[in-house]
Amino acid sequence: MDILRVSDLRIGFTIHGLARDVVKGVSLRVPPGKTVALVGESGSGKSVISQAIMGLLPRAGAITGGEILFRDPLTPGASIDIAGLPSEGREIRALRGGRIGMIFQEPMSSLSPVHTIGNQIEEALQLHRPTPKAQARELIEVMLKRVGFKDPHRAFGFYPFELSGGLRQRAMLAMALICQPALLIADEPTTALDVTIQAQVLDLMRDLQAEMGMAILLITHDLGVVANMADEVVVIYHGEIMESGPVEDIFRRPRHPYLKALLKASPHFDMREGERLVALREARTRPVVASKPAPPQNAAPLLSVSNLRKTYTTGSRKFFGKGTLSTVVAVDDVSFEIRRGECLGLVGESGCGKTTVSKIIMRAVTPDEGSIAFDDGQACTDVLGLRGEALRAFRPRVQMIFQDPVSSLSPRMTVMNILREPLVVHERGEGVEQTARVKALMEDVGLDPRFLNRYPHSFSGGQRQRIGIARALALDPDLIICDEPVSALDVSVQAQILNLLKDLQAERGLTFLFISHNLAVVNYMADRIAVMANGRIVEIAPRHTLFTNPVHPYTKALLKSVPFADLDRKLNFKLVAPGGASDSTHWAPAFRQEENGPALAHLPLGDGHFVLAQAGASVREVA
Repeated sequence: MDILRVSDLRIGFTIHGLARDVVKGVSLRVPPGKTVALVGESGSGKSVISQAIMGLLPRAGAITGGEILFRDPLTPGASIDIAGLPSEGREIRALRGGRIGMIFQEPMSSLSPVHTIGNQIEEALQLHRPTPKAQARELIEVMLKRVGFKDPHRAFGFYPFELSGGLRQRAMLAMALICQPALLIADEPTTALDVTIQAQVLDLMRDLQAEMGMAILLITHDLGVVANMADEVVVIYHGEIMESGPVEDIFRRPRHPYLKALLKASPHFDMREGERLVALREARTRPVVASKPAPPQNAAPLLSVSNLRKTYTTGSRKFFGKGTLSTVVAVDDVSFEIRRGECLGLVGESGCGKTTVSKIIMRAVTPDEGSIAFDDGQACTDVLGLRGEALRAFRPRVQMIFQDPVSSLSPRMTVMNILREPLVVHERGEGVEQTARVKALMEDVGLDPRFLNRYPHSFSGGQRQRIGIARALALDPDLIICDEPVSALDVSVQAQILNLLKDLQAERGLTFLFISHNLAVVNYMADRIAVMANGRIVEIAPRHTLFTNPVHPYTKALLKSVPFADLDRKLNFKLVAPGGASDSTHWAPAFRQEENGPALAHLPLGDGHFVLAQAGASVREVA
């Protein structure tokens, strides 16, 4: 008997008096102890279905047909039609968080910022299984230990902002599992996580599933995660099921054109030189025309970063006594070069210092030490030495595409105002010229100029990211820093944005610093790749060399953690980054900084390949 059976489910939304169907006759099942993946793009209806199962549909939404049958293993023979229950009745509240648990996509916005992790988990426990205070604390600490907190007693008192993204997701998992549900709904549980943390969270979900015998409905757009986690797959598009079946059939014998297109849109390590991702809908149909000649081979690097160091002091000072101040080294002796027309990838886990480096280059953060030289072929500029008007005149040369297009675009400005703002600030042209420039930018990124009077909220995630790209291009920069520009996007929209960036690079001769934790994306975009861990660049090499011959143990751990959309190359979760990939105690001695030992240096391995190892170690030994 299936734990969950959804039959001919129809969900409609009424907005401004107009009714619209968003889920159109969906049927799926979740067998006990199995994982069913619901796959599709943003707007396909995945999350709305999960909200309906949990009785959490927004006020504008309503179930207009079909049934959602939940069969609880603790009460065999009986089944509950969730679709027929009042949305705030006693029956649905007993199921929600009790027998059906849910992990939400963004743990920071779904955890209360003013309550500790322990308080929030205890609330879920006391609502469904009233327990004496001391016993409840004991149960919660046991659960925190099971989901991977090293010191659960201390973690009980942490607030969400004190935890990393991976730990916040583990806290969400502990809250969802504290009542031992029969069904766990995981809505994009690893979208914003690094590959190593993602692998650990997925491994944890598999272990807890085997231990508790629960079923999982996994909502995701990452086909690599699906191939490694799912027993059955349901593919949804615009509220309708396109294809469903066992994971073997879906990946080895896909039949529907939409599923085939999704599989082709995912970047992978086996792509040939010059091979292009097949986006479901290209951002634009205009042919690519290379307008800028390639720079000579012996030209000076456009950007030279040398010996950057940045420390932060955390803690609190007291009026009397020493307080609890501690120093964190965010960037430690980082050096690299970016040649004109090149894309340098910068990869690493959250907290490794990638974004701090980008902020230093942008002059948003001041380093403690180091230098940055910008050579446009006519003059060499000391970036960190610029002040006042000289700094203002330099800023258009380096622009940034941000990770989250929602928070980086003002909700109170139209697209016209957003794209005109850089032109106005830097006094580029007059009103008519600026309007013409803005329309040309819209066409460059494949958006209709008729949308210029709209606000950002009326665009999809991929369209908002294209507005962010247009804004970065407005001042004709020499260097664009892309900070995780596609991490929050579906695989199909991701392919569209990556192809657009490559086309713009070919047309305008752009230079990119591409920051990401997705190695497959970096492999598609970058010419050379720098790998960063604990504030230092541990390995740097041409793209092909790094993926075929990684040397540093951290690079190897990152590559081992990437889930492939291929059933013949499944992740061995138990071998992935034991104890955390950036924990240097797991590295070979030659790559560790020992007390009173030789200093670490970048050893040359040939053809532009360097690895951070002890200065006395031989190249042959580390390779």
